[in-house]
Amino acid sequence: MSATIGQKAPDFQLVDQDKNTVALSSQKGKNVVLLFFPAAFTSTCTKELCQTRDELSFFNGMNAQVYGISVDMPFTLNKFRADNNLNFPLLSDFNKEASTAYGCLYENWILGLKGVSKRASFVIDKDGVVRFAQVLENASDYPDFDGIKKTLEGLK
Repeated sequence: MSATIGQKAPDFQLVDQDKNTVALSSQKGKNVVLLFFPAAFTSTCTKELCQTRDELSFFNGMNAQVYGISVDMPFTLNKFRADNNLNFPLLSDFNKEASTAYGCLYENWILGLKGVSKRASFVIDKDGVVRFAQVLENASDYPDFDGIKKTLEGLK
């Protein structure tokens, strides 16, 4: 299973860094940007999410809710968010359900680790339809932020 452009986005319920449950279906009426990332406190993930933090005003201007998602525990995400002054929610996909539904889960990653989110980005429109999807096989590759932004601008 995976999230496909033009199709309804798979719904999920995940716990955020503050242990609150967040459901994608509760975001109807807003655009949503999902940024799956392999692991908190790693270099490319930190760079990606800090760039998102620094550009959050753009996403807000596009009526877009941004979520970072990894298989890290909520407690780890809370510390990662605080240490990097991130200004958007981080969601724990500890059970790997969203990463599986969106087709962005490594069976085998590095150091023998299994079941880690791939770096992936999705834009979901106000009606819950996937409008942008990018799943990267190499964890050190960087998301196409220009593509994400152009997609959001087209939804305005």
